Amino acid sequence: MTGPQDRNRRADAQRSRTSILEAAVHVLNADPEASVGAIATAAAVTRQTVYAHFPSRERLLVAVLDHLTEETVAAMDAADLDTGPAVDALLRLLEAGSRTAGRYPVLFQKLGSLPVHPHADQRRHVPIGDRLKRIIQRGQQAGEFDDQLSLDWLVAVTIKLGHAASEEAEAGRLSSVEATEALHVSLLRVFGAAAPR
Repeated sequence: MTGPQDRNRRADAQRSRTSILEAAVHVLNADPEASVGAIATAAAVTRQTVYAHFPSRERLLVAVLDHLTEETVAAMDAADLDTGPAVDALLRLLEAGSRTAGRYPVLFQKLGSLPVHPHADQRRHVPIGDRLKRIIQRGQQAGEFDDQLSLDWLVAVTIKLGHAASEEAEAGRLSSVEATEALHVSLLRVFGAAAPR
């Protein structure tokens, strides 16, 4: 049986972990090579506390990526994905993802170069894929989207094209506006959907 003292310790540990992750997001977005010490200072904890939660810098970076994924999913949920035409909902979902990535461009570029195990990457995309599936199913049922391509294929294409658009913008081959436009046009064509007015 756990007592109030144990619950308080767990709550303190959770607050500490959250403050480390939030500090890491801001520090690493300003300087992707920042030390663990700099992150600890920004989080108002010791280096030992950081290492108690994240035994290596790589584990910290993976946790930061998970944290940003949660932030992205929360932004998508706030975009009211279950109302209006499915095409509009799809574009709102993409916009919510872009806004999060746009707040931390340096950090996302750094995290994009991390060696990520395919299973972990797939797990991270599950909540985004679930939201996409909901929109696509609704669009197919309403006749807004072509229903000849499978749901899983359309989700995979959406995620891959989203990454491709980000990579083109990061490489400077397209401006962020051009990359967004290319992504939207490409997806609507794949989905067999008309562009919103």
